[in-house]
Amino acid sequence: MNPELAKYFLPEGLLDYFNIVNDTVNNDKIHFYLEEKNIIPDEYKTKKAQSKGFTPEITVEDFPLRGKSVLLHIKRRRWTIVDSKKIIQRDWKLVAKGTRITAEFATFLKGIY
Repeated sequence: MNPELAKYFLPEGLLDYFNIVNDTVNNDKIHFYLEEKNIIPDEYKTKKAQSKGFTPEITVEDFPLRGKSVLLHIKRRRWTIVDSKKIIQRDWKLVAKGTRITAEFATFLKGIY
């Protein structure tokens, strides 16, 4: 899907942090498959980090479109700090405060909801 078009269907600010890797329509459901961009969280910008893949996919139900359920299949990225070998992930509570992503959506991404 064209990202310029997708921004009208997805939660505001989502495409600032995620790429759409696939989208499908099956019967009464629309599926968007999203992967977090390889952008190191701001709080670790001064550290040397390597991307170490993704966390297991989570599925979030979004607002329906034209009577069809919308499911967001989200893979969050994780990084390793080279010096300390610490595994890090983006803190979605910080993102919610500093950008247009809603606190509610950040809670979904954080896995607390």
